[in-house]
Amino acid sequence: MSSQDRSDEIGALLERAKTIAVVGLSDSPLRPSHGVSAYMQHHGYRIIPVNPNIKGALGEKAVASLGDIKEKIDIVDVFRRSENVPEVVDAAIKMGVSAIWMQEGVIHEPSAKKARDAGIFVVMDCCILKEHRKRFS
Repeated sequence: MSSQDRSDEIGALLERAKTIAVVGLSDSPLRPSHGVSAYMQHHGYRIIPVNPNIKGALGEKAVASLGDIKEKIDIVDVFRRSENVPEVVDAAIKMGVSAIWMQEGVIHEPSAKKARDAGIFVVMDCCILKEHRKRFS
């Protein structure tokens, strides 16, 4: 697949997505997860913070795990260390999400393959804010 095709797939995903579960979203405005999520929220996406260590972020109530979310999720955005990706992918597969986005520096090839084999679109080691800005700003 050429990078152009991939770009178009990312653009299409960002156009159709409405709800993003952000795994590892911090309530601190100084953290990249907070800034990226605030940007996406500002551009019309519903953000669901997934972090057992906070009560909420960006005006949304946090949930402890992906399994606690009862609504349809379009993208699971991962702001966790790479070694934590397998459990996130397993939960996302169980939920039937259509896309998993691993932020810059988050790389886990076996989990990416597992997700793709389950029919999930995977973006890895890539910033969702930068990709959105590239296409829609």
